[in-house]
Amino acid sequence: MKISNRIGMHMAAAAAVAAGVAASADAAIVYSGVVNFACAVDIDGCYINVETGVLSNGPGSGVPGWDVNPYSTSGGMNFFNSTGGGQMRQPGQTTGPAGNLAAGTVIGASGSWNTATTNVYSNVAAGWQYNAVNMIGFRFVGADTLVRYGWMRFAMGPQGAAGVGPTRTVVDFAYESVAGGSIAAGVVPAPGALALLGVAGLAGARRRR
Repeated sequence: MKISNRIGMHMAAAAAVAAGVAASADAAIVYSGVVNFACAVDIDGCYINVETGVLSNGPGSGVPGWDVNPYSTSGGMNFFNSTGGGQMRQPGQTTGPAGNLAAGTVIGASGSWNTATTNVYSNVAAGWQYNAVNMIGFRFVGADTLVRYGWMRFAMGPQGAAGVGPTRTVVDFAYESVAGGSIAAGVVPAPGALALLGVAGLAGARRRR
């Protein structure tokens, strides 16, 4: 078989897989697109309403119905939780802060959930890194009072001096629109689903309309 034919078959197979992923993802996943929002490094931090897509540096009264609140100047980052909210720990961990989850990790009711305001860098097993993009799994109570699950990426800066928190930028986030449904960390709807196959980058992703 000619090389050109093998390449053609490979691309066709990849496209078919991508189409299948896109179809299933697009049916339920709501994606923010790339937002690159710089969170305030202070005691208020950044308040995020994932359903409305509103992000604002404190106070929380500026974001009605906020779901996620990364904050602190302690040399790391904490999360203050809305009622019913929380962040998933690393698989296999039952104590400690939010984990820096690997892409594809299943986020859902079966996970172990942190609801305390614990510094994410306080536990080595949580896997958080400075000068890197880290990803949390989160849960929130929607406007319809039902629990949903999602993921959110943070670009974290250098550790910095004692008592000075690292910069943190919300890169993007997504959640499963079906109440109680699980979601894989990093998965996005089409056309962003192609990025999971190495065919396209995050720049190609856009909010589902």
